[in-house]
Amino acid sequence: MLRKAVMALVLVPLAIVLVAFAVANRQTVMVSFDPFDPAHPAYTLRLPLFELDLLLVIAGVIIGGIAAWLRQGKWRRAARLAQGEARELRAEVERLRQRLGEPTAEPHRAPQAPRLTIAPPAA
Repeated sequence: MLRKAVMALVLVPLAIVLVAFAVANRQTVMVSFDPFDPAHPAYTLRLPLFELDLLLVIAGVIIGGIAAWLRQGKWRRAARLAQGEARELRAEVERLRQRLGEPTAEPHRAPQAPRLTIAPPAA
């Protein structure tokens, strides 16, 4: 609940600012992709300024996400290797228990924390 409230407190003002920016910057600008001939560019694109800015923000988010995903690759690989090793070790433990004739254990379950209750104050 608190997370939704915080997101609303951040996203609503951000949306208001973006809408105000889009309304205030409707004029068309020319974007040139030819750095060698500014007088007669080979390829230009005409679009409203707010569209250009939003496209650049979206491109920045995508590029940042890709960069973060690539940087975290070593941690994802380490997690995959650790999961595989844990799976192999569990299988080996089960094989050893069967060889010794011990009953097989239940699947591993994480210990549960005790439930906390709040008692009303004594009157």
